[in-house]
Formats: sequence, C-alpha cells, structure tokens
Amino acid sequence: MDKSSLVSDFLSFLNASPTAFHAVDESKRQLVKAGYEQISERDDWKLEAGKKYFFTRNYSTIVAFAIGQKYVAGNGFHIIGAHTDSPCLKLKPVSKITKGGCLEVGVQTYGGGLWYTWFDRDLTVAGRVILKEEKAGSVSYSHRLVRIEDPIMRIPTLAIHLDRNVNSEGFKPNTQTHLVPLLATAIKAELNKTPAEGGEHDGGKKCAETSSKSKHHPLLMEIIANALGCKPEEICDFELQACDTQPSILAGAAKEFIFSGRLDNLCMSFCSLKALIDATSSESDLEEESGIRMVALFDHEEVGSNSAQGAGSPVMIDAMSHITSCFSSDTKVLKKAIQKSLLVSADMAHALHPNFMDKHEENHQPKMHGGLVIKHNANQRYATNAVTSFVFREIAEKHNLPVQDFVVRNDMGCGSTIGPILASSVGIRTVDVGAPQLSMHSIREMCAADDVKHSYDHFKAFFQEFTHLDAKLTVDV
Repeated sequence: MDKSSLVSDFLSFLNASPTAFHAVDESKRQLVKAGYEQISERDDWKLEAGKKYFFTRNYSTIVAFAIGQKYVAGNGFHIIGAHTDSPCLKLKPVSKITKGGCLEVGVQTYGGGLWYTWFDRDLTVAGRVILKEEKAGSVSYSHRLVRIEDPIMRIPTLAIHLDRNVNSEGFKPNTQTHLVPLLATAIKAELNKTPAEGGEHDGGKKCAETSSKSKHHPLLMEIIANALGCKPEEICDFELQACDTQPSILAGAAKEFIFSGRLDNLCMSFCSLKALIDATSSESDLEEESGIRMVALFDHEEVGSNSAQGAGSPVMIDAMSHITSCFSSDTKVLKKAIQKSLLVSADMAHALHPNFMDKHEENHQPKMHGGLVIKHNANQRYATNAVTSFVFREIAEKHNLPVQDFVVRNDMGCGSTIGPILASSVGIRTVDVGAPQLSMHSIREMCAADDVKHSYDHFKAFFQEFTHLDAKLTVDV
C-alpha cells in the first residue's frame, strides 16, 4: 500500500475516533467491510479454520483474529496489542456548575494528560449514551454513540494582566478549580430555554429527571438529544468526554508530519488493524498459515488497565481459551499454544526532542522517520528481551525496514505499557515497540507520516513471517 493512501486512511480513522467507543466503532466497520464476522462473548463459539472473526467488550475494547487454514489446536497466536484510550477530560456524573453568571461543565481528568494544553482550545463532547426507547408499549434501552460536531465549550486562560508572573514562574493550573469548560452564560441559557425542558413524560417518571434537571445543564442535554434525534428525558445516562474539534491533518513545511490528538495510541491501533486486514484479505493469505493472527485493542491503558475491558482483565486469555477449545477439548493445548505465541505490545514511543536533547540517553535517541522503536527496560517496565527483540529485528532486516532502540535514562522514571501486564498474566513472549512521536499526552500531538508506513509494513510482515521464523528459533530445549 502506498504511503499517501495509508496516511489518508489513517487521518480518516483519527477523525472518526474522538473517543475509545468511536475507535472501536470505526474498527468494527473496517473489519466487517473486510469480511470479518462478529461474534459475542455471551454465545458459544463455532469457529472454522480459514475464517476471520472479531468481538467487542464494553464497545471500548475490540479483538479481531484470523485462523490459518492449517491451524490445529495448540498452535501459536501471533498478536499485536494496542489501546484505544487517550488522556482526556471526562464529564463528571454531576457536571452542572453555575458560578459567576456562567454555566460550566464539571470534568474529571483521565490519565496523565498535559492539562495546560487543553486551555484555549475549541472543545466539544463525544461518547456514548444510554437511551430509553418505547415501541408498541414495550420499553427497551439502547447504547448509542454521539458526537457534537460544533465547538460548544472552551477553557479560557486567565489574562496575563491578572497573572503577571505566569511566564517566569510557569503555568500551573489547578485541575479542580481552573480546568472547568465554559458552556454558556446563564442569561443566554435562560433565553434559549425550550418549553420541553422539565415537561411531563411517562406519568411524571422521567429517565433523565435527575440528570437533565439537577445533574447536568438542560442546555447541554438539549444539544445531545438533538444530535441523537431523541428527547432529553429519554437519555438515561452517558459516558461523555471533552474533545478538541480541530481535525487531524498532514502538516509541516514538507508535509511530513501528522498533527493530531490521540496519536498515543490510535496510531498503533490503526497500523496493527490495517496490517491484520491486509494480511488476511484473500483466501491465499491463510492457506499456509498454521497459527492465528490477532489484534487486540484494549481500553483503560492510560489508567493502569485494571478494568473488565482493560489488558489487566482476562479478555486476552479468555479469547485464546475460547478459540482453542473450538478445535480441541483438551485443556492442555492452551498452555502449548501460549508457549508458541508472541505478543507485539505496540504503544507510541518518545522521539528525540531537538529542544530537550538532554532528556534522552546518549546512545538511545529515537528519531522521527526512523521506524519502529524497540523499547527495553531492565526493570521490566517493558517486556522486551533478547529473544523477542531478535524476532522483531529479524523481520525488519528481511523486509529492509528501519528499526530503533530506546532505553530511558537511569536518572529518569520510565513509563510502561500493556506488555508487562499481558506477559505476566498470560505468560506470553512479548516485545514492546512503538512509533516515535513528540508532544505525547498533549491535546495536540505529532508524528512522522513515514513512521505510519514503517509501522504498517512491519506489522504486516510480522503476521506473514512469524510462523516460519519461530520454527527456526530454539530456546527452551
């Protein structure tokens, strides 16, 4: 696939994915288009060799896999794992704040964001809503995604005249009192109030009686309801977050960069998903495959992965167990399969910043355009070892792909990924990698367009090459 088409597809993916729910929805759309069949964890699975499947959990985690035509129970899984979530501001259960003649929206910080970058941005809201629906006298509840296209909120900074030392002492916002989006002035909200607000419904029992009247501003509820084509009182609950309205773009003087929010980690999510789809696009792609090619995109990595749909949950081992049991009733074959498997934990890496050269260890300075970064950490903040690093590097060498190494300075703390979590809980061999980027955890990040192509090519080659390469590798014998 040529770079321009790939980058165009990536930008479309980013712009369609303001939240983890939307990222899963867009992933699902692409998988269905590519011939993947949706299955449910609530059902008994009946899988066939040579076929392609996917399932979602909480609609914020998605797992897709293709079974080789020569697969037998006990053969390995070739997995790329990434995550769908990014640091953001999520609306509080009671978001209604009125002070100083203004309507504000209470938010809570999610993950370790660079929160000062959220000031003076044109913001909106997106997420999922639980709706009450009545048809033919029957009541049901549905989950719907919503995204308000218009900028409806902003977090204004304080004028320098009222904070004279901000440039010398630094901008240090209090995340409780200063990081509160402004929705409207109270007088305008009162003038725009509609007769429907506070109206009777269902004998006075309203699903949104507490949310629309006391938990959230009626103006906000009206905007959300209009976007969904429903009444405010039909909204039972929601999970919404603030989002930047500026679209993701190809930018830079040489059109070499991608400027966008959520590159960490939608870049790796897109590249792994696209690689899986293109590595399984025809029947011939799976003719000689004896293993299972899989992509797992998890929620809640930014807050530790400890949730029902995070990498710390049983979702990975459950999927491997369910798949294996469809081909054998022998419970021992799963253990064999795990030992033959490899996980590529794909999460964005820190590119060398030209204005902060001293923040990188001298011999480990990943650069944009330089290809995927293999992450190493002796204290197991990353799960890479010599064996898994060799496998990933050997694939790069065979396909003439650039690859880089990263080790954090000894005098600095090191972040982590889903790699060590899955390596320790599942017992699977793991290599931690990621494309280099700048401005990580900012509302607006940047990476190189070349590295999107490098990542896609590397991941696709991994799916195509691992079975053959692993057969030549001897370790625990």
